[in-house]
Amino acid sequence: MQSRRPPLVLRTPPFAHYGVAWSPFHTQRIALASAANYGLVGNGRLHIASVAGPGLVLEKQYETQDGLYGVAWSELNDNHLASASGDGSIKLWDLTINDLPIRSWREHIREVSSLDWSNVQKDIFGSSSWDGTLKIWTPDRPRSITTIPAHHGCAYQVLFSPHVPSVLASCSTDGTVRFFDMRTPMSPSSVSLPGAPSALATPIWTLPAHGTEVLSFDWNKYRPWVIASASVDRTIKVWDCRMIKDSIDATPLQSQQSGVGGTCEADLRGHEYAVRKIQWSPHRADIIASASYDMSCRM
Repeated sequence: MQSRRPPLVLRTPPFAHYGVAWSPFHTQRIALASAANYGLVGNGRLHIASVAGPGLVLEKQYETQDGLYGVAWSELNDNHLASASGDGSIKLWDLTINDLPIRSWREHIREVSSLDWSNVQKDIFGSSSWDGTLKIWTPDRPRSITTIPAHHGCAYQVLFSPHVPSVLASCSTDGTVRFFDMRTPMSPSSVSLPGAPSALATPIWTLPAHGTEVLSFDWNKYRPWVIASASVDRTIKVWDCRMIKDSIDATPLQSQQSGVGGTCEADLRGHEYAVRKIQWSPHRADIIASASYDMSCRM
């Protein structure tokens, strides 16, 4: 039996890592979003590393004033990537330039929890924040092009559909995954009264996925409208949401009504604590990986 190759390791004390992303252009290069003091307080650092011989080599690093919690590579320029910061800012970096970002945006009023660069409509990327909003950006504009008030609680993750360029989804503390179509007018679902929470945009569909916080979700790359969700309740659920496509196909975009529901295909249990992150395999439709606060990773 062939012995297993030991993992490649890059240690960057005192910075802990909160996000990792493979370059879509260079198969041996990764980016790490990091924060000092376990992300509680202090500076951040963006690490760029690559596989070289028997180990991981640190190519470059950028210092930030607050912790970094997400990172996404550009789908258009192999030297560009964006970082998500605890101070609500998003920065665009160019690896050919040292020290400073080439662009900085600061519209979110709380921590930016995730970034996702669309690999279908490659000139846009999205952000989610603890302020409950999603924002859509293009690298060449000084402000976001769209703001979606998606949740009253924290929005933990945003992801573009790998099958429908105009559709994106987010998960939140409210136990839902909400789907939005950027082609539709996202008028507020209700009128805000003085002192009441601000009105939310109308999603094309709401999936009540768990009875408590949904920390992560992912689109299946091979089965359109199938997603998985992960929660504080220690479970992972697989959902068939094909009724969303049926709703889009059957209803004119301008008059689309918001739907609710989903068919749970699988309820996966085994983690002892909250499931922090999940991701479908990019190679097979029936494999999913999870990482939990119980310090285990499962497949």
